[in-house]
Amino acid sequence: MEIGETFLILSDSKESSSCQRQGSYNIITQMEKIFNRIGKFLLDLLFPKSCLGCQKEGEFLCQDCLSIIEILEYQFCPYCRKRVIEGKTCHSCKKFTKLDGLYFATSYQNYLVKKLIFKFKYQPFIKELKKPLASLIITHFQLLEIGKSDFSDYLLVPVPLEKKRLKWRGFNQAEEIAKEIAKSLERARVINNVLFKIKETLPQIELSEKEREENVKGVFLVKNNEKLIGRKILLVDDVYTTGATMNECARILKESGAKEVWGVTIARE
Repeated sequence: MEIGETFLILSDSKESSSCQRQGSYNIITQMEKIFNRIGKFLLDLLFPKSCLGCQKEGEFLCQDCLSIIEILEYQFCPYCRKRVIEGKTCHSCKKFTKLDGLYFATSYQNYLVKKLIFKFKYQPFIKELKKPLASLIITHFQLLEIGKSDFSDYLLVPVPLEKKRLKWRGFNQAEEIAKEIAKSLERARVINNVLFKIKETLPQIELSEKEREENVKGVFLVKNNEKLIGRKILLVDDVYTTGATMNECARILKESGAKEVWGVTIARE
């Protein structure tokens, strides 16, 4: 047998092996999808969903309860809370925050909203709540008359979790919300490989405003900053309280080349 023929046989063998591996991977992927659907069906059968507002069976948030959540049709300065034109941070407040503006759909004082976010972030970690919660933000955009293409040149960046917290919850709630928002916008992209949380921090809920600011200093890191240079960012999280976390994220994103950083949250305290 000549060298050329031997090379062709080896090449065909490698291609065949590669195809077999790809085929096996596709079969495994399909089987995982089937088992996930079966598992979901059995869970719904044994533990039927019920609305967290009125307990009606069928879904975690029924349309009736969704319709009574007040969605804001205006924007307010992230620092002084005054209503602002085009949603931009007040000129006099720019020295206090790195955010160019803030979108938040509703008030965190709403009992149902607070309950939905709690069940999403904490046990039983109802990941499916990402859809109705993200829909509040999408409705907020619609009330502001923001079109699907208005954010076409923006990148959606979720506020990251440290590894321990991510492992405990099983998902990053900000990233799940960002992905749902992106589906409603034209050419919007979620990038989760630029902003990282590299240190564990105390839960912000337990701290004062000043303590929150100190708690998040130096805990975020940007990688792949070439993706940020000259770009406009929608920084996504679940709740805006004092703004300490978002402000620190916005600071480091801008230092890494981002042109603008706008906060996007479900609710504001």
